[in-house]
Amino acid sequence: MIERLQNSALDVAIQIHSVFQLSYAVEAKLLNATDFPPLKRSIESYLNGDTMFFGYFENNELAGVIEIETNDKRTDINSLVVNPKYFRRGIAKKLIAFVFNTFDSNLFVVETGLVNNPAIKLYKKLGFIEVKQWNTDHGIRKIEFEKKRNN
Repeated sequence: MIERLQNSALDVAIQIHSVFQLSYAVEAKLLNATDFPPLKRSIESYLNGDTMFFGYFENNELAGVIEIETNDKRTDINSLVVNPKYFRRGIAKKLIAFVFNTFDSNLFVVETGLVNNPAIKLYKKLGFIEVKQWNTDHGIRKIEFEKKRNN
């Protein structure tokens, strides 16, 4: 089940933070990153953020979270994380499909580390097209994908 998360509630923000920490620890290792900014994100940033969070629940546990910013033209997927305990169950795919079906944007944008092959494979499978690559100031090469509504 997918539902909007009330990230302004402390208990919910703590749950979101926990899933982010577990998932991003795996990604940091995959990217061989020693300085990985998502792991430094505070609970306060979830509590006070302007983005929307949607959670996928399995057995009443928050198993995955997608964070988005949206307007009538564009939806940015700022984060997509799954608790490693729930990897390879299609949760990320379900969260992205939920966003496609819920928001009327003409353009969907997502980015990840260039060597995050599981994420890249998923985005390509869902119709995202690579639009650019760049180096971050913390030593990670990133890749950005877009999917237009008519794709």
